[in-house]
Amino acid sequence: MTILVTGGAGYIGAHVVLALLDAGEDVVVLDDLSTGDRASLPGSARLVVGDVGDRDLVGRVLDEAGIAEIVHLAAKVIVPVSVVDPLGYYEANTGKTRALLEVAVAAGVSRLVFSSTAAVYGVPDTHLVSEDHVPAPINPYGRSKLMSEWMIADAARAHGLSFVILRYFNVAGADPHGRAGQSTPDATHLVKVACQTALGQRPHLAIYGNDFGTPDGTGIRDYVHVSDLADAHRAALGHLREGGESLVLNAGYGHGVSVREVIDSVRRVSGVDIPVMSAPRRAGDPDALIADASRLRQRFAWSPRHDDLDQIIAQALSWERRLMGS
Repeated sequence: MTILVTGGAGYIGAHVVLALLDAGEDVVVLDDLSTGDRASLPGSARLVVGDVGDRDLVGRVLDEAGIAEIVHLAAKVIVPVSVVDPLGYYEANTGKTRALLEVAVAAGVSRLVFSSTAAVYGVPDTHLVSEDHVPAPINPYGRSKLMSEWMIADAARAHGLSFVILRYFNVAGADPHGRAGQSTPDATHLVKVACQTALGQRPHLAIYGNDFGTPDGTGIRDYVHVSDLADAHRAALGHLREGGESLVLNAGYGHGVSVREVIDSVRRVSGVDIPVMSAPRRAGDPDALIADASRLRQRFAWSPRHDDLDQIIAQALSWERRLMGS
């Protein structure tokens, strides 16, 4: 059975592809390489360079490869950019998801795993957020993903599609075997930026707000290792193959780490006292945002293997050093 992974040459996508290949699956990747890197894909993954919104291309790929399952990760993901380019984000994340669904339904695709985000929750009134929390996104990125979730659910009811939607919290780290990592040079992820600062690629690290209602004054987030997240996608497909019901699940660890704790870990692991500077809080940043991930653990018997901040940092640092030497 061949699986189509859209956005499979991107950061999370490459790790999902590795997890599927490691499990013996046959994978076709569709990626326009606008942010993805073909070098992150092993040779056994077939790459089709193209746009997920290209109906003719997607139709040919589904037909020629006999695709019955799709893992849909292709998207634009930078929140501040979505604010200044909302239409671009609605096109990339919502419009192209609609196009993919249209072709997938016509081709008889029966299972879909969709990459969503904790940004659909906006600024929740509780630090620990379950899937029952009413979505209230505050930016075009979150809204574009929530609209895609609605379309998927509606298409499933109308056409018999089964799905799992994974709402990611803060993804971090790199493949423990050094095969993939976060390669986008201007990425805004805290762990990557902190590692680049430790390696002298950035002059300093900005802390956006030190007056949050948290023990050390900085924001707390749920950082999930990218390889554990990739395993959740593999488990989601297994669940659907066994006839499991369609689900919307949080993907995180269920505990949080502050910005200062991330910085302390980078200093500890790298041995570098990275320079930091204070910056104003960003609009809409909650004090803490932590996944209630109990349903993911229960439904899939999912047990993280890399829930250790220093390990996450060490592997991210190793990947950054690899990029510097390439």
